[in-house]
Amino acid sequence: MAHYALVGTAGSRRPRLGRPAGATTPVTEAGGVVLLLPDGETSSARGPSPLAHATALPLARRLARAGRADGLVAHVVRYRGRGWNGTDAQLAEDASWAVSEAVRRYGDVPVCLLGRGMGARAALRAAGHTAVTAVLALAPWLPEEDRAAEPEPVRQLVGRRVLIVHGTNDARTDPELSYRFAERAKKSNRDTCRFEVHADGHALRQYHDEVGALATDFVLSTLFAHPQSRPLADAMAAPPPLGLRMPLAAGFGRSLR
Repeated sequence: MAHYALVGTAGSRRPRLGRPAGATTPVTEAGGVVLLLPDGETSSARGPSPLAHATALPLARRLARAGRADGLVAHVVRYRGRGWNGTDAQLAEDASWAVSEAVRRYGDVPVCLLGRGMGARAALRAAGHTAVTAVLALAPWLPEEDRAAEPEPVRQLVGRRVLIVHGTNDARTDPELSYRFAERAKKSNRDTCRFEVHADGHALRQYHDEVGALATDFVLSTLFAHPQSRPLADAMAAPPPLGLRMPLAAGFGRSLR
């Protein structure tokens, strides 16, 4: 197990996986695992945010219900703290630890990393773990492209299925930066697509049900080879820019298949 440094003044913290979302009894076996990575902050020595954790729980429970027959287990990862903290990339390190912990608990099972905001960046960065087969990034926080700094890596995404979802009115994380990232990722990994949620913001509340349906479709099709919805299959197959600016239609999950 990796060594984790002290964070802030609260002493030595460790990331935790906790119990599976929606489970009422201990779970020892799984057919696949989805790890949800909550949002965070650019720089902070504070402990993990209870609000960010609570925000991730409804989607975790939804996925667990939808994948119960396949043995899907969903965990919301509890970070050591809430800050990315520059080159320390603490949230990505915690995400990688969580994948290793899932493998320790459940054995050789496929893992999907699903993050929001800063957690989405952590999911994308930690995708190089050998157990990860898929990454879903919701409204990812990605840094401005700076010639003096290394660009956000994409090589670790090769061989994974990658879905990015971003609201066009996101005032917290720039959707154009996630498009540029997806454009670079697509060059080395064909299994990359990106959906735009028109007029929605960072929390993706306006099309909450559609985003949840898309996430369920993606997770079940990538981990268990369920039939993929036509819009998701089309987005994966389409060349840029079409496959990276695919609109998420109202009613997705109810009328589109």
